[in-house]
Amino acid sequence: MSEAPPTARAAASLEGETLVVRLGGDWQITGRRPAWTDVCGPAQPRQVRLEADGLGTWDSSLALFVHEAVLWTQARGAHLDSAALPAGAVRLNELLGKRAAPPVAARSLPGMFSAVGQATVRLWQEIKDLALLVGECSYSIGRFFRGQAQFRWRDCIAEMQQCGAMALPIVGLICFLSGVTMAYTGAIVLRQYGGDIYLADMVGLAVVREMGPVMAAVVLAGRTGAAFAATLGSMKANEEVDALETLGISPIDFLVMPRLVALFLMLPLLALYSDLIGMLGGMAVAKGLLDIPANLYWAETKTIIDLSDLTTGLIKAATFGLLVGVAGCLRGLQADRSAAGVGQAATSAVVTALLLLVVADAVYAVAFNILGW
Repeated sequence: MSEAPPTARAAASLEGETLVVRLGGDWQITGRRPAWTDVCGPAQPRQVRLEADGLGTWDSSLALFVHEAVLWTQARGAHLDSAALPAGAVRLNELLGKRAAPPVAARSLPGMFSAVGQATVRLWQEIKDLALLVGECSYSIGRFFRGQAQFRWRDCIAEMQQCGAMALPIVGLICFLSGVTMAYTGAIVLRQYGGDIYLADMVGLAVVREMGPVMAAVVLAGRTGAAFAATLGSMKANEEVDALETLGISPIDFLVMPRLVALFLMLPLLALYSDLIGMLGGMAVAKGLLDIPANLYWAETKTIIDLSDLTTGLIKAATFGLLVGVAGCLRGLQADRSAAGVGQAATSAVVTALLLLVVADAVYAVAFNILGW
């Protein structure tokens, strides 16, 4: 029994130095199709032109035929013109022609000067991006006081609840344990010299000036800063940020400023809460380990802490809140438009916030020492 003739047809004719191949019929991957070598024969043209002549339905079978023509012409240095074919078949042929890139050989470590130069360029770009965001936020503050900012207090209050009230349990636990740890460490030294009561002085000053604001900021950097980056990164990936800009709404006014204001207002309150819980942790250790009454411990604490110490902690806390918010929003707006980019933005936001917190705390330590606070 003879085989059925192919429904797809291809006829070649030589016109000067151009081989014209006319394709017709239905090209289906389930049916038979002509082979390119059978169609072109022994011809050696300088140019090959593919034309559609009564071409019906087609699928990847047509793209495979065109791909064979591409390989044949490339091997002979001829030019292939497939502009007359359907655009979809040409694009599918281009996809077939793409091959996976060969594995990149392991490279040696860059030289010291190259590494330093690349790191410097990256650092300079990060500084420019940070300065740009800070400048845009400054303009947004000016628009807010002129009544022109697209700022919604409803969003700000919702963020205040998330980064304030919802963070109380974890902040309280961390600061209580920090106070307990400092009290145990201090008691080891103070008991050797009979200065047990001065444990209240040490824990009180450390908590109010350093540990309270710093620990609250560190918790919010991991909890809230990462959430800001993930939220803004997801909105960027879903093109919601682009939609806001298309509608004439500033993403800085609408998305960034409510979050910065919420952290700026709530972190000082969390710092006060951290101070109280940290001192309670020290008081518990003093009562259980050194047998110091709670009223005596509290009276000694009040003698060492004054308004300047409290003010120092609150100034640090407000600044730390801005830094955590800026780091989270910056990384969120820089995120790649993919799920992996959102995760990387959240991680980078935490690292950036912690770096900024350490630098700011060191700067404040030097400045307050010079001012005598």
